[in-house]
Amino acid sequence: MIMQKQSRILSFIIIIGVIAMIWSCNKKDDPNNPNGYIPNVPVNFYINPNTIDYIPAGSWRNYNNEGHRGVIIYRIDQFNFMAYERTCPYDPDKPCAQVEVDPSSFTLIDSCCMSRYNIIDGMPVSGPSSIPLKQYFTEFDGNLLHIYNSK
Repeated sequence: MIMQKQSRILSFIIIIGVIAMIWSCNKKDDPNNPNGYIPNVPVNFYINPNTIDYIPAGSWRNYNNEGHRGVIIYRIDQFNFMAYERTCPYDPDKPCAQVEVDPSSFTLIDSCCMSRYNIIDGMPVSGPSSIPLKQYFTEFDGNLLHIYNSK
């Protein structure tokens, strides 16, 4: 009788452990992919923000043919730029999960889940998202701006 109780308790502990392991495999908590399942597509392009692709300081431009659902480039000042994936990381599988700049507040907003992100660092400021926007690297030589995700 004691062996049966110990066996049941051990079985119960194993079942709880398996459930806990399955539950902990939440795709948005994966440290190797902190932005949910936004596909990691190659991003590697150049623009000339001073002439052809003019972006004045404090302004932005969308590049819809880059990244997964497009890239937003924000020019902070004469030499500093930020580049973000337009796919909202809160629920990236939804076709409507795409951020736009809200010019009235200089935040990025996903009208699908209503999450808002800071345009300077991509961090969520309101809404259900707790994950920052996927950011791309930028290098500016004074003439050309290189936007990429790996060299």
